[in-house]
Amino acid sequence: MNKFVRIAAALVALGVAGVLWVGCAAPRPDNLGVNGGRLSDCPSSPNCVSSQADPADAEHYAEPLKLEGDAAASWERAKQAALSLPGAKLLEERDGYAAFECTTRLMRFVDDVELLLDAPAGVIHLRSSSRIGHSDLGANRKRVEALRAAYTTAR
Repeated sequence: MNKFVRIAAALVALGVAGVLWVGCAAPRPDNLGVNGGRLSDCPSSPNCVSSQADPADAEHYAEPLKLEGDAAASWERAKQAALSLPGAKLLEERDGYAAFECTTRLMRFVDDVELLLDAPAGVIHLRSSSRIGHSDLGANRKRVEALRAAYTTAR
């Protein structure tokens, strides 16, 4: 029995190490960025939310951030709100677009957060998506709502 317990413990440790390695090593998706003035669509899996998803798609749709006053000041506030998210770091910024990586504390999963300034429409679009897995147990929606709260509080 002792040998069985050691083998089982080793298999569990290998499984946990594999999950941690995959979470850390998942490459940045090549579909990030702006194409035709839009962020990428969410996949059909429930691990992505976007303000550019169809509003009838409650699983994927999230309200955009509303610009308040000066667009440049709102844009800076939105980027700071994104950087205030746990494990966030700025990867790229150009012409009203910003991409962030958010790494979870426990399992070290990496998710992508994107912001897109649409000054004529008076909004900042956002997208948060998991790099791996099917379900995120609502993590991306919670992240977007935390970003929204930080943005609103920083007024």
